[in-house]
Amino acid sequence: MRFYFKKLVIQSCLAFSVFFLSCSKDDGVGDTTENDIEEAETPTPGFKGEIVWNKTFGGSLNDFGSSIAQTNDGGLALFGYSESQDGELIGKSRPGNDYWVLKLDNEGTVQWSKTYGGSGDDIGTNMIQTNDGGYLLGGYSMSSDGDASKNEGFHDNWFVKLDASGAIEWEKSYGFSGHDHSYSLIQTKDGGYFSAGFLDVTASGGAGNETITRHGIGEFWGQKFDSEGELEWRRYYGGTNNDRAYKVLQAKDGGFMMFGLTESDDFDIKETHGSYEFWVVKIDEGGEMLWEKTFGGSGIEQAYDAVAVKDGGFVIVGQGYSNDGDATGNHGSSDAWAIKIDEKGRLLWQKMLGGSNFELAQGIAMAKDGSFFITGNSRSADGDVLTNKGENDFMVMQLSNDGDLLWEKTYGGSGIDLAQSISVSTEEKVTFIGSTESNDGDVEFNKGLNDLWVLQIR
Repeated sequence: MRFYFKKLVIQSCLAFSVFFLSCSKDDGVGDTTENDIEEAETPTPGFKGEIVWNKTFGGSLNDFGSSIAQTNDGGLALFGYSESQDGELIGKSRPGNDYWVLKLDNEGTVQWSKTYGGSGDDIGTNMIQTNDGGYLLGGYSMSSDGDASKNEGFHDNWFVKLDASGAIEWEKSYGFSGHDHSYSLIQTKDGGYFSAGFLDVTASGGAGNETITRHGIGEFWGQKFDSEGELEWRRYYGGTNNDRAYKVLQAKDGGFMMFGLTESDDFDIKETHGSYEFWVVKIDEGGEMLWEKTFGGSGIEQAYDAVAVKDGGFVIVGQGYSNDGDATGNHGSSDAWAIKIDEKGRLLWQKMLGGSNFELAQGIAMAKDGSFFITGNSRSADGDVLTNKGENDFMVMQLSNDGDLLWEKTYGGSGIDLAQSISVSTEEKVTFIGSTESNDGDVEFNKGLNDLWVLQIR
């Protein structure tokens, strides 16, 4: 059984046995403006979910897509990691996983493809286009050679700044002796950057914070950088168990919202419902915690992505096993779980989405009409999910601003197809990215084991 997609690779050490049995395996980063958001109660006019184009990229080994961004020239940038050295990776000089960026035009044609890394394992998780037209890449690395200048331990956060053509402008590595991971990046209002992720605080011995507080196994880790990647401050938040931040957004007041999961019920976590829960942390511009909230039931809930909405609130997506507490309407096993909170963290609505088998929401993007497109993967063919082509399929759902399901469709073949990230263009074309093992169904061609797979629909 293989688990190659970014969040579940990380979570393998969390021993989610129920989850693993169920799965055979930005979008920008919340830069939605108020003018982009209107009320939505019906599907986007003319939207049918028809495939505009459908492409696989990779070589004979494993190649994964983690993140997608609309670019300012009307094209797309894809980000992930690859261990292949043939196919689209013919120029890759090192074995093992490297960061991988593909720049596409608006028809899905490759304009350039480049890899970045060293002799260690380099796993790319998140990419943004920066204000200067370049890109910032984030993830975690074991390398201290090649493109990476240093490594402090096992995995370090590794950030690579590119110009518009993919040339490296600077790279920075931050970490300690254990597993330290960056999962989400934003460019901040002052022109710098913020990373949210995971600090192996046990291995760091409590280092990684500007305070002396030491909690437990792993923490939400926030790091603020200037425009050249120099560290300005860092703080961690959590309790004595596993706490992981998978998404960060900058709030209207200049502070930061961090979204992820917590297994803890002490220190920074004041109230819990059961096992793993959605955890939302609001901090000010200097990293001081202003408030925190947990959402869930007696089972496992995990948040992976979020978007800001016009009224100041946030819609958060992930997975949920519970049918009690904050989570009601579970269809069986894991459902995709979407919740909306207001600017103070009060729950406004929640929606369990799925069938009797297994669903997981990995990404969310806002459409111009105020509706939300959610992507993830599904194994069901009942309930909210009408079809399954075999194993895990890419799943796309459209929700109204009140959380009502407007439309859904799955894409895939007979193998394992896992979607990671989603983006909506100004022309209301929806593009989503992940990986595929299939070579049939909607997958026109597979070059090896896992290929990076990207689809655009309208």
